Amino acid sequence: AQEHTGLQPQAPPEEQNYGATAARVRKAPFVFVSRNAPAKRDYLIVAALCYANLINFMDWFIVPGILLDIQEYFKLSDGDTGLLQTVFILCYMLAAPIFGYLGDRYNRKMILGAGIFFWSGVTLGSSFISESYYWIFFLSRGLVGIGTASYSTVAPTIIADLFEEGKRTTMLSVFYIFIPVGSGLGYVLAAGMADATGDWHWAFRITPCMGGLALVLLILLVPHRTQRRTAAHRALSISGTIRVAAEKPGVQRTAKTTWCQDVISLAKNWSFVWSSLGLTAMAFVTGALGMWVPLFLHRAQVVQGIVSPCLQESCSSSNSLIFGGITIGTGILGVIAGAEAARRLRKRNNKADPLICATSMFISALCLYIALMVAQTNILSTFIFIAFGELFLSVNWAVVTDILLYVVTPRRQSTAIALQILVSHLLGDAGSPYLIGIISNAIQAKNARSFQWSFWSMQYSFILCAFIGVFGGGFFLLTSFYIEEDRKEAER
Repeated sequence: AQEHTGLQPQAPPEEQNYGATAARVRKAPFVFVSRNAPAKRDYLIVAALCYANLINFMDWFIVPGILLDIQEYFKLSDGDTGLLQTVFILCYMLAAPIFGYLGDRYNRKMILGAGIFFWSGVTLGSSFISESYYWIFFLSRGLVGIGTASYSTVAPTIIADLFEEGKRTTMLSVFYIFIPVGSGLGYVLAAGMADATGDWHWAFRITPCMGGLALVLLILLVPHRTQRRTAAHRALSISGTIRVAAEKPGVQRTAKTTWCQDVISLAKNWSFVWSSLGLTAMAFVTGALGMWVPLFLHRAQVVQGIVSPCLQESCSSSNSLIFGGITIGTGILGVIAGAEAARRLRKRNNKADPLICATSMFISALCLYIALMVAQTNILSTFIFIAFGELFLSVNWAVVTDILLYVVTPRRQSTAIALQILVSHLLGDAGSPYLIGIISNAIQAKNARSFQWSFWSMQYSFILCAFIGVFGGGFFLLTSFYIEEDRKEAER
């Protein structure tokens, strides 16, 4: 029957040049490409990527987990302390477009492996830096950011290529659950190791060992060549079989484009632009909260007389442990709730995703503002409202990424993720920890030095985060005006 009709079964084309150019279609009127249900190996690959993502974000938040100890050890002001995280994020965001470009064109497994090996080694080395070489410690955090960027830009695209759209959302939700879980465990690990050993340096010696295991899993499970799925594969899948119209002999399915051409194309995609700005507001708030909340809570407790001031290197880590637990719990619940809400509401409203993000940002901003206002009088209420603020922030993680993946064509996805990382961190959490710190310094400089003004300066600085959260909700509302048109364009 195949000889008479001219139809021949053909396996999916392998990734050629790792995403820059799609494979050529053989001469035939039509090509049938089999798409089976996800294999067990696909789920194992996702598990390995999730484990690496966990360690990735644990390493991000080791410094905030022992911030009091580091501040006392290196004798840093609030502004200099905030600069620690800013250096990390700046290097991370500047490296992200480079790895996005490489991820769209070269072997993604090699990029992932090299990144994990690099940041694990640098993290281990930073644990041996003495107090007289604080600038080397700053430098080491920047180098860790470079290694981390290689992972964050490439790993989501591998998951996107393994699964169909419905299952893809679920798998991405699982992957992004490990952002808040890893962040929270970073606080817990740092505070726990500092308490157990009496030396905060040991907090930087655990994640490199875990990174070694992640590297082994990556080598064993992720294939050397990972197949890129085209927009046609995603749009025309019917009953496990994809029917792809044949092209003229010798004509490539996807032409090579320069990085500048990709950027220009993405800049015309308004759904991508506005959702990236919404993510930027999220990053601003989470970056400031992640860096300063344990210190802010400590100062609130000092003002209330609950704890004594930290005047020596070994400081109490209880707030870091509690905040880490809150981050883990609200992160898991928020990401699951966001994915489930998106899955249900998409059936009723094609604009559901950006509307979910907008609503959650508005509620989060309100909760954070209330938390700041009650901090001086009721520490329990502060913890509760911070938890709700983090919960509604976490709702958006997987949803925002899924928006990007269906409004951007597959061959530009690594570049789009890299650009989104660049913008969101450049205007978001790259500057927010430092900005909060220098505002706090400026307020303290204009008033008498006291524990009360030390608390008030941080409280007034934090109010900025609530207003930024409101702007983020507005950006997601703007996304809803364009998302239907941009999604159809990406499918075409």
